[in-house]
Amino acid sequence: MWRNPSHPDRPLHAIVQPPGPALFTAVRDALSGDGPAVLPLPPGQADAALAALRPTHVGGTPQDGGAGVPADVAVVIATSGSTGTPKGVMLSATALRASAAASLRRVEASKGERWLCCLPVSHVSGLQVLVRALLSESEPIIHPRFDARAVLDSGADHVSLVPTQLHRLVELGADLSGFRTILLGGAAPRPGLLEQARDLGARVVTTYGMSETCGGCVYDGQPLYNVDLKIGEDGLIRIAGPVLFSGYRSGDPAPFDGGWFVTSDLGELAGGRLRVLGRADDVINTGGEKVMAAAVTAVLGGHPEVADVAVIGVPDPEWGELVTAVVVPADPNTPPTLAQLRAYCRDRLPPHAAPRALRLAAGLPLLPNGKTDLVRLKAGT
Repeated sequence: MWRNPSHPDRPLHAIVQPPGPALFTAVRDALSGDGPAVLPLPPGQADAALAALRPTHVGGTPQDGGAGVPADVAVVIATSGSTGTPKGVMLSATALRASAAASLRRVEASKGERWLCCLPVSHVSGLQVLVRALLSESEPIIHPRFDARAVLDSGADHVSLVPTQLHRLVELGADLSGFRTILLGGAAPRPGLLEQARDLGARVVTTYGMSETCGGCVYDGQPLYNVDLKIGEDGLIRIAGPVLFSGYRSGDPAPFDGGWFVTSDLGELAGGRLRVLGRADDVINTGGEKVMAAAVTAVLGGHPEVADVAVIGVPDPEWGELVTAVVVPADPNTPPTLAQLRAYCRDRLPPHAAPRALRLAAGLPLLPNGKTDLVRLKAGT
């Protein structure tokens, strides 16, 4: 046992390795209290997080200048870094179990059913697959990396994916009915992807959440058990419930309004269902008008000549920011033109929201959690 009454801080062990049985054991012991708190990090991408989050141990070796975490913290998840230096989201065993139990309850998963982990455990989506397996009293199936064929052949009952991974499964045209549940989160799916997957027999449940909520806490637009939602006057989504984090390892102030966690996402509630409109910091100010980049992305994603797309604001002396579409063509030999994309938007978006610039790309840069790396896109790399 790690506990020492004279030292309230709990050791924090960074584990820099691919997903596997040893990492699963470390997570299990962290949640039970039989081991130290853990900071899972992917090999080759750990330096920034180690410098910012200062664990007491790395690979079991004590570190000079490391610091422990509060006694109730079981896991620290390094933020993606898409908006700056990793903060380190501190999660208690109580919050992680509450999230996993509510997830199992919503998808009606039974004891003994197996979960497939093919997402990085350094991100909360992968971590929570392991916690669901623990609560299901089953051994998780762990893939160190995503391989579409291996996923199909895994024999798992449930799996958690990001849209890029589901897209690759759909491309194979294989029967997806073998999974009782495919949890889909991390980013908005491209238009038509859910329909294509369901035509192949998939039971897809879309999820919304973040590290601060122990992962997905809203399934198909409806909050999980004991989770509350509301939209503030500023349009930002607020979340309350036992799934919330314990604070930031970095010491940054946690954005709470009373007992409500204030997200960075704009949304609306209609008929008891949440609709996420996009990140507040992804609003493009162009010619005095505000444009939701996510809304433009969703429209352009439906164009038949667009395989993938992201929309960003690029500084411009005339417009302030130029609505810019970064497009991966469905056929590189016949890419869509800017005029074609603007015409496609004409009946679907306000005039000021149509893109005024177009970049063609062979692919969009991705963060390890499957989200588009907007920082790289905006930097033009």
